[in-house]
Amino acid sequence: MTKTKAIIFDMDGTLVDSIPFHKDAWLSFLKKHDIILDPDQFQAQNHGNLGEMIRRFFGQDISDEKVEELGQEKEKIYRDLYKKHIKEIYGLTDLLNTMKKQDIKASLATMGDIPNIDFVLDELKIRPFFHSITGGHEILRGKPDAEIFKLSLKKMNFKNTECMVIEDSIGGVLSARKAGIKVIGITTSYSADELKRNGCFYTISNFKELDLDFVLQC
Repeated sequence: MTKTKAIIFDMDGTLVDSIPFHKDAWLSFLKKHDIILDPDQFQAQNHGNLGEMIRRFFGQDISDEKVEELGQEKEKIYRDLYKKHIKEIYGLTDLLNTMKKQDIKASLATMGDIPNIDFVLDELKIRPFFHSITGGHEILRGKPDAEIFKLSLKKMNFKNTECMVIEDSIGGVLSARKAGIKVIGITTSYSADELKRNGCFYTISNFKELDLDFVLQC
């Protein structure tokens, strides 16, 4: 059996339960620009990296500079909303400490960009645990495409069979599975049944529930 050398974590909905704040930020930001959507309408279009989403709402022909400007406007709204609420998913730091003791690398693969990655890692004071960090600004095709996990594997110089992923979203699960990586689902965004139907071999609601010794043998 191949030894697991790393666990790759998603960020939003996985390290932190931030998805409701992202949704509120998007709806507020879009309304400011006279794009009125109800939550269900937004959710149907909520996939891909930041640039893909901005072009989805504002048109494919806008300049890269405008995409960047609008994207950072939205993300600042999110950080302002979430800053006083931010906390880790229960048990995260304990898991990261256990992994460190067992020489299992922690990696981050998130559709978030540098300011949001910095915001989460530094507010939670967990940056030193992460061996590599891959963000949505580094890829062309967002989840559910496999690009972000393939890049994460390349940075760590590990095979897909030497890693596991922890994800909350269906798009993230599909992305990891397309990269050939086993996935643990965390039920902040979808039910255990939904996550398992889409390819997770194991599910948790927080990190205290994660039986690390068991999943390392799977």
